[in-house]
Amino acid sequence: MPTTKNSDNIPSHIAIIMDGNRRWARVRNLPEGKGHEAGAEALEKVVEAASKMGIKTITVYALSTENIKERARREVLGLFGLMKRGYNTKLKKMMKNGVRVDILGELNGLPKAIKMIIEEVKKAYIKNESIRLNIALNYGGKRELIEAVKEIVKEGVDINKISEKTIDRHLYTNGQNDPGLVIRTGGYIRLSNFLLWQTAYSELYFSKKLWPDFGPADLKEAVEWYQDQKRNFGK
Repeated sequence: MPTTKNSDNIPSHIAIIMDGNRRWARVRNLPEGKGHEAGAEALEKVVEAASKMGIKTITVYALSTENIKERARREVLGLFGLMKRGYNTKLKKMMKNGVRVDILGELNGLPKAIKMIIEEVKKAYIKNESIRLNIALNYGGKRELIEAVKEIVKEGVDINKISEKTIDRHLYTNGQNDPGLVIRTGGYIRLSNFLLWQTAYSELYFSKKLWPDFGPADLKEAVEWYQDQKRNFGK
């Protein structure tokens, strides 16, 4: 297992935009679903490596609101099928090994079978928790902020008392630290509506590797890059 050169400066929270599953499959003349399966394998390895490095939280962008609206129905249904299989073959195993799983996003728009899995995940008792895995599912950063504002208005909060902490409390990540490092694979240099509020001061690391090819050694490289950055938070 790779170890970083500085074990004292490990980001407690890393966010990952797992881009490139479909392209990975296409270059191998495989069905796109095989790319998503390979991506799930990569995630399992990266979470295990992150836990051993001392990272406390990983938030991954699994499926955006735009993905559900714009991608072919067949692909979206295939992704939901993979999630159901992955829950039984991977997530249960990860939770048994101390991974706490949370789902971030608009859950009302998901199929009943997926919502049932989410309820089971929420109720699961995690013995000896080692790391938290947030899965952003049917997630959009702008949508998250809109929903936060709606809740604040509904609660009748005095406009003069609204602060950053007020917003924080109404986000999906309420109670969690903001990510110190954002990793995006696949070669594109953008956030794609991911954790817009939470990443205000995150370090952004972009890898040309497609997600299924991104492994523990690549995570180590990204964390060491983070350790070399001077973080001054606008000061």
